[in-house]
Amino acid sequence: MSGSKITADLTILVIDENAIRASIIEEGLAEAGHCKVTVIHEVNGVARLIETLEPDVIIIDIESPNRDMMEHMFQLTRSVSRPIAMFVDRSDTASIEAAVDAGVSAYIVDGLKKERVKPILDMAVSRFNAFSRLQRELAEARNALEERKIIERAKGILMKMRGLSEEDAFALLRQSAMNEKKKIADIAQSVVTAAGLLL
Repeated sequence: MSGSKITADLTILVIDENAIRASIIEEGLAEAGHCKVTVIHEVNGVARLIETLEPDVIIIDIESPNRDMMEHMFQLTRSVSRPIAMFVDRSDTASIEAAVDAGVSAYIVDGLKKERVKPILDMAVSRFNAFSRLQRELAEARNALEERKIIERAKGILMKMRGLSEEDAFALLRQSAMNEKKKIADIAQSVVTAAGLLL
């Protein structure tokens, strides 16, 4: 989801067991120009609906959450990689921590007013995007580190087996990668695998 998605073309799913409270959220979204809004009042079967609807953002409103209800919601939010804004009337520190752990982007206690819906929605989307970017960067950094380790191992193998210097071993890996139109890390992995078979 790109940053430009904080516009009226978002598909929004509102999960709210209370019709009056749901209408406050709907009104706030309508005033903000959001027209693709689906409201459901029943939590059961919501996972299937999310698969079908593929909403960009999910708004969950729980008037007086009990532990089972919250746990059910957190299980849902853990499995759905989307911005989630959650409104509750009251909360405790443990619930707030659990919400953050479950991936809720915005957790609002006692703040359901229609004029707050849009800024909270925007905040949930931008927080989610920032968090997703961090996760992506972390994964890329981990991959780069893994690749570097494999290249170092492959260089060591070539130095030992062929009596090459470190520079020549790397040059050989690079040349092979260019010849085969592959990444150096892929060639290095082949060297490491082959050496494992020969030993």
